[in-house]
Amino acid sequence: MTPTLHDNAAQYLAASDPDWQTLIHHVGPYDPKLKPEREPYEALIRAIAHQQLHGKAAEAILARFTALYPHTPFPSPADIDVTEDTQLRACGFSFSKIAAIRGIVTATSDGAIPSLQEAKILSDEELIKRLITLKGIGRWTVEMFLMFTLARPDILPVDDFGVREGWRLMKSLPEQPKPKALAAIGEAWSPYRSTAAWYLWRAVEFYKARSVENPKLRLINNDS
Repeated sequence: MTPTLHDNAAQYLAASDPDWQTLIHHVGPYDPKLKPEREPYEALIRAIAHQQLHGKAAEAILARFTALYPHTPFPSPADIDVTEDTQLRACGFSFSKIAAIRGIVTATSDGAIPSLQEAKILSDEELIKRLITLKGIGRWTVEMFLMFTLARPDILPVDDFGVREGWRLMKSLPEQPKPKALAAIGEAWSPYRSTAAWYLWRAVEFYKARSVENPKLRLINNDS
């Protein structure tokens, strides 16, 4: 079987550091649940829902949101345009997130948000520069789109709490690195930083589970 890019990425990371090797060994193969068919418009709204929330809470909000539109798997800009703010609030969206969603709807109608086919030919930085001009859309939101819709291989969302916490736990650090510091550390993981980010998210689950199982266990890993 021909190795995939992510097989190569896992091998590269594991060879670079025993802690990476341990994490990858225990977590297993890279499995990010990509959604390559998702239009940028939908991907950005879903990312808005996930901002500063646990994944399960965000998915519950999105389930209530999509239930407002039983005729379609995901509402169109026109559908959302005629939806009252009170209905969106009842789904669990904050006022700021509603404003961001309204901005995405308007930008889609105006052509400011590219189609999926257009996005595929734009570079990472071109997409980030273009989309962060929208209200409520920061670099992290665009990075989620780049990683999970466009499957871009070299994205490291250093503003993400879970990514920084994963590195802290993997290295048994007293505190998380600052985003700028992790960006510098992560240069060594290029061109596979998306894979590294995914494993760092899994690291939070893995090391905290080990800590619960054995509170005396040090989180520096040198087991086989």
